[in-house]
Order: sequence, then C-alpha cells, then structure tokens
Amino acid sequence: MMLGLLGLASCAAPPPTDPDALAEYKEANDRYEKLNRKAFGLTMWANKYTLRPVAKAYIWAVPRPLRNAFGGLYQTMNEPVVFFNDVGAGKPRRAGDAFVRWCINMTVGIGGLIDVANYAGYKHHDNDAGLTLATWGVPSGPYLFLPALGPSSFRDGIGYGIDVGLSPWNYVPRGYGLLTFNWAYNIMGTINGMATNVDALDQVMKDSLDPYATIRSAYQQQRKAMAEAIKNDHRATVPDWYHTK
Repeated sequence: MMLGLLGLASCAAPPPTDPDALAEYKEANDRYEKLNRKAFGLTMWANKYTLRPVAKAYIWAVPRPLRNAFGGLYQTMNEPVVFFNDVGAGKPRRAGDAFVRWCINMTVGIGGLIDVANYAGYKHHDNDAGLTLATWGVPSGPYLFLPALGPSSFRDGIGYGIDVGLSPWNYVPRGYGLLTFNWAYNIMGTINGMATNVDALDQVMKDSLDPYATIRSAYQQQRKAMAEAIKNDHRATVPDWYHTK
C-alpha cells in the first residue's frame, strides 16, 4: 500500500491557473482525480454486477434482527482496534468505554450478537488510525478512491494498514477453527456492511449529477467531523454513572 501511495506522486495533475478553478481544485483536494474516477467507475461496475446482487440477496435471505446481530458481532470484534486508537489519541475515557464494551459484549453479549454494553450505558463510538493521525495533526494528504476499499486519503490509507496490524484477530494461530472463523467474520462483516449501505448508494447513483463528487465531499466532511469530535471529547475519565461521596 505504501509503495502504491508513493507511486501516485508521479500521476498527479498540475493545478489549474485560473483563480476560480484553483480554489475549487484546492477545496476538492483531489489531485489524482483522473485515476480516482477510473477506480470509482471500476468499483461501481463491480458493485452493479457482483456486490449489489450479493447484498440484495443477503437482505432478502437474512431477517433484519439477525443482520443487526451479525453487525454487532463484527463491531465487537473491531473494538480492540478502537481501543488502541483511543489510547493513541490520548482519550482515556473513550478507551475505557471501548474496553468495557468489548469485555461485556464478548461475554454476556455472546460475542457481540447482543449489544448488552449499550444497554449498560457504554455506547459504541468509531475510531481508527487515520483519525488518530488526524488528532496528532497529520494532514490528510490528497483524496484517493481505492478499488474495493472506496474513499480514502494518503493518511487514511496508511491508517488502514496500521489498523490491520492492531487487530488481534489477524494473529490467530492455525488450528482449532480460529483461522476459518477469522475469514468468515471478515467476509460476513463485508457483506453486512454492503447490505447496510446499498440503499444509500443506490440513491446517490440515481439522484446525484456527479456521484463521484458527492461521495468525495461526503467522505471528506465526515472524516473531518469525526476527527474534530475526538479532539473535542474532554469528558472525565470515569463514566457518568460513577459518583463518589
């Protein structure tokens, strides 16, 4: 991934000279737009003929409560990554919530099939290495659209590689069915994620004059808002329900 990101450096389009076009160019932060649009077109083609039919079949075959349970399991399995990134961002309260969520849902929540931690007051929050790097002041770098992975950036692409290294499930030993479980949970998480977002993507592709630009803008705004939310989370370390006399 690092070699691929570095290799893009020679493919960047020069910035325009017209002031208005230059301002738009800087706002989009998409110097590799030609390559990104090709990757977007390829991904949307694959989505139309393979990913979308699989997601629709999954929605048809699997009842919503069961899909929610699978989503909770995948979310719980990713909780260690959230925890490590909360620690890296210097947010002990968020890290504590992630750790307690993992402990509760892995036990009484049957691996996350039931979000017991949410009922106990420990709500889920997202975090990843790309966001942690953002809290450190690392700039996002140019926007990227990666085939299969979707919207990203230089910072988030590097963060994705870090998250893979942070996930304990990628270090499961062979034998005892653990490796098979790891593959199954990743595949199920991917399909479940596709099913969750398939209708929203259909709506964008149908209604937007430029779906690529719409998705780019939504992604950049969302990532900026998520990073700001982490930076501005100054809650006390102890949970709200904890009171001392």
